[in-house]
Amino acid sequence: MRQILFAGGIALAVAILLTPVLIKSFSKQGFGQEIRVEGPASHQSKRGTPTMGGVAILAGLWAGYWGSHLIGVGYDADGPSASALLVLGLTTVLGIVGFLDDFIKIRKQRNLGLNKTAKLVGQLVAALLFGVLALQFKGAGGLTPASQQLSYVRDIATVSLGPIVFVVWCYFLVTAWSNAVNLTDGLDGLAAGSMTLVLGAYTVITFWQYRQACSTNPGPGCYDVRDPLDLALICASAAGACIGFLWWNAAPAKIFMGDTGSLALGGLIAGLSIVTRTELIMVVIAALFVAEAASVVIQVAVFRSSRRRVFRMAPFHHHFELAGWAETTVIIRFWLLAAIASAVGLALFYSEYLAAVGG
Repeated sequence: MRQILFAGGIALAVAILLTPVLIKSFSKQGFGQEIRVEGPASHQSKRGTPTMGGVAILAGLWAGYWGSHLIGVGYDADGPSASALLVLGLTTVLGIVGFLDDFIKIRKQRNLGLNKTAKLVGQLVAALLFGVLALQFKGAGGLTPASQQLSYVRDIATVSLGPIVFVVWCYFLVTAWSNAVNLTDGLDGLAAGSMTLVLGAYTVITFWQYRQACSTNPGPGCYDVRDPLDLALICASAAGACIGFLWWNAAPAKIFMGDTGSLALGGLIAGLSIVTRTELIMVVIAALFVAEAASVVIQVAVFRSSRRRVFRMAPFHHHFELAGWAETTVIIRFWLLAAIASAVGLALFYSEYLAAVGG
C-alpha cells in the first residue's frame, strides 16, 4: 500500500512541477494549438495555447512507477514486472505517435497532423507488439500478462479467442480506446479529470486483485492476474500524473495535453483492461469515453444516411456548449458522469466477487 502512495505522490509532484516548465518552453517555441474553425466560437480564443502537455503526464507516469520501486525496496512488490512494463511500453509508444501528430500540427500550423493512415499504422504497430508479447513471459503458476480468453471481471472460460484473434482484439481495443480519449479531449480538463477517476477505480481494482490473488490467497473468487500489485503502481502513477497536469489544464487551460497525452492515456486503459482481465467492465468504468466516441459514430452514420444531425456538433460535449451551457458547466457535469460510471463499475466488480464467494 505504501508503494502505491509513493507512486501517486511522485507522479503528481513531477507532473505539477514539470508542466509550468513545459508551458514556458513551448510558448517560447511557438508550440501553440490550432483550433477547429467549425468548432464553438468561444474556443477561438484558445488558439496559441501551448500543447503537447501529455509529455508531463508521461514523465510523471515513468517517474512515479520507477521512483516507487526505488523508494519501496523491501516492501511488498518484488520489482518491475512484465505486465506493468508492457502497459508502460504501450502507453509510451502511443504517446510518441501522438507527439508526432502534435508536432506536425504545430510545424504546419493546421489542426490536422498525421494523416489517418499514419496514425492507424502507429496504433497497429503498438497493439501488435503488445498483443504478441502479452502472451509471453510466464510467471508463477504459468500465468502470462494476458490470456486468450475474453474477460469481464475475470476470464470467461467459455470464450477463447485463440492467439490470432486475440491480437486482432488487442488492436481493436487499443484503437478504440485511444481514439475515444482523443475525442473526449476537447474541453479544458475534461479528459484529464475523467481519466483520473477511471484510473482511481483501477487502482482499487488492481489492489483488490492483489489481496485476493489465487497465487497467495487461493479460494473462491480469487483472481488469476499475473502482476496485480505492480499494475496498481502503474494506475496510481498515471492518476497522480493526471492530477498534477490537471492543475494547469483546468479551465482556463494554460496548456493542452494534445494527442501526446490522449493517445497515450487511451492506450493505457486498453492495456490495463487486457492484463487485468477486465476488458468488458472497462466499458462501464470508462463509459464517458465510450459515449463521446459513440456520439461521433451516431452523428456520422445518421448524417450520411439522412443528411440530418442528431447533435448540434460531435463529440457531444460540444452539443451542450452550442446549446448555451458554459464550458465549465459541461466539464463539471461530465466529470460527475465519469464518477458515476466509475462507481457503478466498481460496484459491478465487487458484486461479482461476492457472487463468486457465495456472499
